[in-house]
Amino acid sequence: MNKRLYDYIKITDLKDMLKKSGEKYGDNIAYKIKISNNQYKNYTHAEVRNMVNALGTALIDIGLKGKRIAIIGENRYEWEIAYLAIVCGVGVVVPLDKSLPESELKDLIKRSKVEAIFYSSKYEDVLKKIKYEGEVNLKHLISMDICQHVNGIYSESELIRKGKQLIKDGNNEFINAKINAEKMSIMLFTSGTTSASKVVALSHKNIVSNLMDIASILDVNSKDVFLSFLPLHHVFECTVGFLFSLYKGAQTVFCDGIRYIQDNMKEYKVSVMASVPGIYERLFKIIKKKVNQKGELEEVLQKEEQYKYASMEKKREVFSEIHELFGGNIKLLISGAASLDATIEAKYRKLGFNLVQGYGLTETSPVIAIGTKKYYKVGSIGKTVPSVQAKLINCNSEGIGELIVKGPNIMLEYYENKEATKKAIKSGWFYTGDLARIDDEGYIFICGRKKSVIVLKNGKNIFPEEMENLLNKIEGVEESFIFGKQISEDTENIKIYAKIVYNEEIVKNTYKVETMDEIYKAINNKVKEINKIMPHYKAIRGIILSTEPLIKTTTNKIKREKNIEQIKKEENKVLCS
Repeated sequence: MNKRLYDYIKITDLKDMLKKSGEKYGDNIAYKIKISNNQYKNYTHAEVRNMVNALGTALIDIGLKGKRIAIIGENRYEWEIAYLAIVCGVGVVVPLDKSLPESELKDLIKRSKVEAIFYSSKYEDVLKKIKYEGEVNLKHLISMDICQHVNGIYSESELIRKGKQLIKDGNNEFINAKINAEKMSIMLFTSGTTSASKVVALSHKNIVSNLMDIASILDVNSKDVFLSFLPLHHVFECTVGFLFSLYKGAQTVFCDGIRYIQDNMKEYKVSVMASVPGIYERLFKIIKKKVNQKGELEEVLQKEEQYKYASMEKKREVFSEIHELFGGNIKLLISGAASLDATIEAKYRKLGFNLVQGYGLTETSPVIAIGTKKYYKVGSIGKTVPSVQAKLINCNSEGIGELIVKGPNIMLEYYENKEATKKAIKSGWFYTGDLARIDDEGYIFICGRKKSVIVLKNGKNIFPEEMENLLNKIEGVEESFIFGKQISEDTENIKIYAKIVYNEEIVKNTYKVETMDEIYKAINNKVKEINKIMPHYKAIRGIILSTEPLIKTTTNKIKREKNIEQIKKEENKVLCS
């Protein structure tokens, strides 16, 4: 496991975190909010904690003590204030996926038994409909946008004003509330259809153990600026972005949207970002475009070789023009939620960007392992964080087995699902469902999901993610999906096929093609080149071409079962190599 490298504040729960970090960093800016072009409003850490206390006091005053309260909306400081107020003395917080359709949203509200919900204005109509249909226990709607209570809807900002007055009048019920750090305080739904999704029950102890662990190994301090981009309902952004930033006394800024990531990084002088591989691939294309436009490729390659053993600080100086593309202040980039192509990771590091891979799950609060500035290997997710143990079970001849972990970050249970809990947690060990190998120095390399591995008749294992990374390097390929296809009913033999999502404009320009047949031949020729460098049993035998994105979660993970269902509907489109 990783050794602790930095001092950190010891905390028992999130309320304790707000108190101790607030005392130390109260005057620092916690949020910088864009009001309009070139106009911003700042909130200090002291102001944030005052708002949390006020909102929590008001929520108890309207009868929500001990209740379940949901939040849905885009990333914004009001979302974060609501989360903290709920979890630090009121009740149980239930973050909901903002991309859910009405039917699924209704089902999750019903399953979680929430009695109130904070929301952004775009969800008002659907939430009013859900509430007044009477099939759920939803009693209170709380808008993050309106300035005052109207038509039976509460205003978050007015509740904060009311709470401040209640505190002034001597109401300390929220401020003095005691936290049971080992009790369920957070309910998170795993991705998937509502019927298949499980409810992960997390405690304060789970979350704060993770905060202390990552604070002790990552080079982050109160002068850093975090860019919030990934959806806040997802535990990766919630813990590593939102809560970690507050814990360290740092500043959080909110991204204006995927098209504006580069602009926002420059605008706010962002130094820390936690995101998914797709975003780092997108940013890398900006670097390539810049280098190619200026005709500096050969010069950059020479510098990479010359300074390959230099410190990150020296590389940042040498490649300062490239760093300026993103504001010139990037100190730490964390990639998680999916596997990052090792060649892209290596390229970032050669250019002086401290890009590390992390790994975790909703059930582990989430961080299990992460690379650090000092301890990393390209292609690895690093070593486990200080308080987490990991080992492999049922290893094959190549040393690949299922990764299981133990530590204070492991969830309490799958809420109201004893059977699933028993399968996932055995003797304190959580079974991740991921296949991995661990080298002699303790670095972990994820190979793929146990349930997505394709087992051939000869017993060979195919890891789809490994092959998808190769396909995704083909010029013009946006993403890909590897799957096994039984070639006839009277045989158990399985062949490997791929669905490839391509960018039509790039493919036509790159390969000088026009018709669908020409596009197919151009991409298929590239697939054949990949086949030549792989063992025969891994060869891709057929491809499906599409310009429509694969079905994914909100954090860009491929939903394998859903994509296979979609492929079965497109059976006639399979083109054999």
